[in-house]
Amino acid sequence: MSGASSQPSQPSQPARTGPLAGVRIVDITAVLMGPSATQFLADLGADVVKIEPPAGDSTRKIGPMGDEKMGPIFLGLNRNKRSLVLDLKKAEAREIVFKLAKDADVLTYNVRPAAMARLGLTYEALAEISPRLVYVGMFGFSQRGRYAPSAAFDDLIQAATAIPSAMAASVDDTPRFVPLNMMDRSVGLYAFGVIASALFARERTGKGQRVDVPMFETMVPYVLGDHLYGHKYSPPQGEFGYPRILSKLRKPFRTKDAHVCCVIYQDHHWKAFLEILGMGEMYTNDPRIRNITTRTQHADELNAFVEKHLATKTTAEWRALLKEADVPVFPVHTFESLLEDGHLEDIGFFREEEVPHIGKVVETAVPSEWHGTPPTDYMPPPLVGQHSADVLRELGYGEEDLRRLVAEGVTAVAPSFTPA
Repeated sequence: MSGASSQPSQPSQPARTGPLAGVRIVDITAVLMGPSATQFLADLGADVVKIEPPAGDSTRKIGPMGDEKMGPIFLGLNRNKRSLVLDLKKAEAREIVFKLAKDADVLTYNVRPAAMARLGLTYEALAEISPRLVYVGMFGFSQRGRYAPSAAFDDLIQAATAIPSAMAASVDDTPRFVPLNMMDRSVGLYAFGVIASALFARERTGKGQRVDVPMFETMVPYVLGDHLYGHKYSPPQGEFGYPRILSKLRKPFRTKDAHVCCVIYQDHHWKAFLEILGMGEMYTNDPRIRNITTRTQHADELNAFVEKHLATKTTAEWRALLKEADVPVFPVHTFESLLEDGHLEDIGFFREEEVPHIGKVVETAVPSEWHGTPPTDYMPPPLVGQHSADVLRELGYGEEDLRRLVAEGVTAVAPSFTPA
């Protein structure tokens, strides 16, 4: 490799802490699904080297501060990572990926496998130089089926897995998407577990492997786990769809002054609720309420019953009564009030962090609480190419090499992080 010295220098970043400290991830992912998986890894201490094109991850440009390439979606998915710009259309950039992969633990990507093949970055090619490499692809569909070549986005996978149909059945007969990138983030969370599991398998076998994480196939059982229902049996023993979840009246209930969420679900919840209403005898006299099976069959009627009675008192009154009766109850947060939640304030879940060139941003804590290997450090989301020079130096490139790579467009560095 032209210009690279034979011995890599020591990492320039501070030592990471946490259960994955010492694990190196080469992250060729962008947008939401892949970056959500690798942020989980980075939060737990892995050194995630995020490979970006010269323009940066496209989510950098979404929303406020997008003109600074530090939009809120990007900021929410890329903390604790280092940014290395590589134009993978250039042969020397691809050589750098091979050099990175040689000593890395994991390489992740979320383009279609055919694109990785065109770049020459297949598992087979990388495994020749790094047999211990865990090579994880996140993309739309299994490569063994007819949808294999197709692109995938969150909305498409929602449609493909019947989410809009379920929304139509449960709301107003209009197919609609869940207002959340649920597919991307759910598959990213699953991929995080897959990557950790593959690393564990490697510790036992000494060998890496290729793992595919297709969105469609990951989310089909996610949806049908609830809604296959009677068709779980062969022959079917009922209809599709879990009635309790599909009930059009399954929603926060209107009270005298606002809304409240309460889950009157188990036997003791119904007994307690009916006692509050002064209708305790209804539990034994009304066949609809007899057990969870009958309550599920009559979900619409019973939700209407609850809705009618909750409208008679204020939200505060119902919260006090239901909490005392041990019936699950919670206020209906807005985005604004969620940021002011008292429990989250108790545990310091939200905090402000300084991001260079941007200012203060609101960060969330790592939700898991580790009592032996806590991930205590924090690195702000990187500028485009903020760590290009650092990572290339670690690979053995000298300052003359860095200037040449920048001049030839193989890499780029953030304006405040130019080579020495």
